[in-house]
Amino acid sequence: MVKRALATVALSLATLLGLTLPAYAVTLEQKLAALSGFSQPTSASAASWASAWQNQAGWGDYAFDWSTDLCSTSPDQPLGFDFRMPCRRHDFGYRNYKAVSQFPANKTRIDDSFYFDMKQVCAGYSTIPKATCNSLAWTYYQAVRQFGTLNVTQAQIEQIRQTAEQAAQNAEA
Repeated sequence: MVKRALATVALSLATLLGLTLPAYAVTLEQKLAALSGFSQPTSASAASWASAWQNQAGWGDYAFDWSTDLCSTSPDQPLGFDFRMPCRRHDFGYRNYKAVSQFPANKTRIDDSFYFDMKQVCAGYSTIPKATCNSLAWTYYQAVRQFGTLNVTQAQIEQIRQTAEQAAQNAEA
């Protein structure tokens, strides 16, 4: 357990510093440690993953699947709120844990990280836009928790916007 924790810390530090790791055969344990480090609902994990995403070649030995369809069939930028990066990290978690047959045990954490990332996007807004953004984030989160995919319609987004605006106006009164 301590070796795994040290490996995760080393991988995270290397990623944050933009270092490429030496070429060697990656074990399943090492790949799982990296995946775990990249899929936590924390700012450090999100930053580590974003750094790795920008330096995918440096992670070639890990044979990660970096592909994404962003927010699947749901809007990537509903009402202008940019959920593309949260969707990329979410896709990364789903695809790579599925590839090593470890998805069911990690799905909840990947979904929680997705919600964390969307809330970070929303934190940049104030009052009514923030309430709307947080409502959309909650809806996307519930969709992946329940169905494992994002499939939110434009009508649902509009309903969320109206509900959030009404709630924010009520709170101000």
